[in-house]
Amino acid sequence: MKICVVGAGAIGGWIGAGMARAGHEVSLVARGGHLDAIRRRGLVLVSDGETHTVSASASADPGDFGVQEAVFIALKAYSIPEMLPLLAPLLGADTVVVPAINGIPWWYFYKEGGAFDNSVLDCLDPRGTMLEVLDPGHILGCVVHGAAQVIEPGVVRHTAGDLIYLGEPDRSVSARVRKLSDAMISAGFNAPVAGDIRQEIWMKLIGNLSYNPVAALTLAHMDEISANGRVLALIRIMMREAMAVAEAYGIAISLGVEERIEMARQIGHAKISMHQDVEKGRPLEIDAILGSVLELARRSRIATPVMDMVHALIEERARHPVTAP
Repeated sequence: MKICVVGAGAIGGWIGAGMARAGHEVSLVARGGHLDAIRRRGLVLVSDGETHTVSASASADPGDFGVQEAVFIALKAYSIPEMLPLLAPLLGADTVVVPAINGIPWWYFYKEGGAFDNSVLDCLDPRGTMLEVLDPGHILGCVVHGAAQVIEPGVVRHTAGDLIYLGEPDRSVSARVRKLSDAMISAGFNAPVAGDIRQEIWMKLIGNLSYNPVAALTLAHMDEISANGRVLALIRIMMREAMAVAEAYGIAISLGVEERIEMARQIGHAKISMHQDVEKGRPLEIDAILGSVLELARRSRIATPVMDMVHALIEERARHPVTAP
């Protein structure tokens, strides 16, 4: 397949390197020193104790690559609106766009089928411009259960997980989602087709919205959070509040709180995304990971007192960025 990864950082670099190693024609959109290093020596992936270097076309401009079969968006949520208009040269009639992103995606209610069908979340897409700029008919839902870091320019270390759910917004099992799933499985990813991609979004989000802000506030690694009973007590309450919101929108969470915490333990001694962002002085994905859930809670009049307090704390944390080393 002809594949472009827009945002070839940690997760994007891991996906792009894996698909390139399997023989797909991969193009990478990156920037700065990371882009320079990829152009100079290729993209280096460190995974399972092995180091692989792949060659791929790389540019800061998506327009350099032409029409693709699949476009992965692996950007922070706050960077996507300005990037979407630049994707037009990549899109043909049958191109699939796969947002491999954290939190509630801007397209969440596209073909959702419920009371809010085709509506938008104000904190993510307040005027609905994202749905206008990119025809949502291109979109395949995606949920990534994997961890990676850019450890130096041009070098991505994959630290945990290989599960990547794919799914159509309307819950159908289409030829295009099967094709991409098969291609990713043959490249070594565990990439099943989800019967309801929104259920998988929430399954990951319940962990993200609790662990990510806590990690950003404490700068604790995942195993350190898991070893702290008092911190886990806070996380349990946040998860229960989030599950109540999910259920109000027709999502039945199949795992209990303790099972979801056990999933998080498997990540081990990792710095999750918001922790990395704080240390590097980058903006935080507060709206996608937490603010969007609180907006949904307000729509359905669900009380979320602990998530509200953590939201206030992480917003204040974001107002005082550290100076990146």
